Amino acid sequence: MSKAAHRITRYETADLAAGGQRRPFAKAVRAGDFIYVSGQVPALDGEIINGGIVAQTEQVMANIISVLALAGCGLEHVVKVNVWLDDPRDFSSFNGVFEKYFLDNPPARSTVQSALMVDAKVEMDVIAYNPS
Repeated sequence: MSKAAHRITRYETADLAAGGQRRPFAKAVRAGDFIYVSGQVPALDGEIINGGIVAQTEQVMANIISVLALAGCGLEHVVKVNVWLDDPRDFSSFNGVFEKYFLDNPPARSTVQSALMVDAKVEMDVIAYNPS
């Protein structure tokens, strides 16, 4: 095995989707000093939660915090966030939640509109930097 392969760590397989369907990707992958968190939707126990953009963004942030913890990181380590919103009219409400979590350590961010999985209003993935 190459030296580079030893610097890659995969953190847990993604939680089961609705109906117990297995999802074929890691929750996060550490490659060197960077941690790549897979896209997080507002799911709890494999189901998209009810509620508007505020409740769903709060759930996505809880999911991100949980996955970052697997890699020994917190939100202060996040350097880049990608955001997909189902409805661009939710942008201001989304920002209201987002800034609560990143006010002290704002990351770089991209936000786009995209059709998302059924009932999801938001999806986010993050890249964190945490030298080991």
